[in-house]
Amino acid sequence: MIQVRMSVMDLGRTRFAFSPLTECGESLYLLSSGNIHPLHKRWFDDVAPRLREVDLALLNAITPAHGWIASFFLDGATGPDTRIEDQLAHLADLSPGVLGEKIAKLWSGHPIPDRAKDVCRPGGARKIADALWDYWRAAIEPHWTTMRGVLEDDVAHRARTLSTNGMQTLLTGLHGEVSWGDQVMRIGERGFDDRDDETMDGAGMALLPSVFCWPHVVFHVDADRRANLVYPARGIGNLWGASPEEPDKSALGALLGRSRADILLALDVPRTTSDLAILLGQSPAAVSQHLSVLRRSAMATSWRAGRRVLYLRTDLAASVVEANSRTTRDSASSA
Repeated sequence: MIQVRMSVMDLGRTRFAFSPLTECGESLYLLSSGNIHPLHKRWFDDVAPRLREVDLALLNAITPAHGWIASFFLDGATGPDTRIEDQLAHLADLSPGVLGEKIAKLWSGHPIPDRAKDVCRPGGARKIADALWDYWRAAIEPHWTTMRGVLEDDVAHRARTLSTNGMQTLLTGLHGEVSWGDQVMRIGERGFDDRDDETMDGAGMALLPSVFCWPHVVFHVDADRRANLVYPARGIGNLWGASPEEPDKSALGALLGRSRADILLALDVPRTTSDLAILLGQSPAAVSQHLSVLRRSAMATSWRAGRRVLYLRTDLAASVVEANSRTTRDSASSA
């Protein structure tokens, strides 16, 4: 268990941030394990052909299928608008000595592969950054808009929790292994021996919702004493598409109209008007009109996240989709 003592100043400086580089690291950890959970199977099927153009041998050498991801994957997340380019520039500037320490810690108790040793020499950090850029373009960037919608929805939910129930409820609701009491945040399952204690010094903490860290939670303090807590975002179960038992689109189409039914099905995760237009092959103007109707009918809700307006189907709409799915399954089983 990790115990983190936080001051009132630390709590006041706690903020949310997104980390594209962390998503790269966590997804690479998933790939190196060779065990793709069904939750991410559709993502893997989509990106696998593009991974042939990526130096996976190098990336596997810095994301072994044991322990946690390297700490440099968790650095440089400053806010919701963190850019992968800035994070990779920071990584590329790591000295061979610092990088060597991180790689050695990563492989502690295991033989360090030659590719991992190679990047601990001058110029090695740049090689890692270049390989990660290729991986980002192949595996994460094509899905980043949709992923970001899920992250923004999670932050909106957490912000409402903070405003109505306070910081303790916010922190303890992030993950089953996170608890709070007596100015101490505890991370880890009960019964584990204490393996690390931290006392923050007022720099605060970044809360990083993540798509690929599920089902784990990761805590890290960087060299500047800035803390990062990575936790699974809400709503990732629907991120990569509909479940195998898809609703009967023809029935929903008869009820709502085909275009609105398609939009409603796509709103299982937060999306913008532009996202929907591209995904469904409709014009932005038409999508906007249909969204207005769905909102007035209490079938969709919206909120602003920076310059973007995100839409998500309501509980009412979700119940309509589920009822339609159940009716379809019952009809199929009785046939």
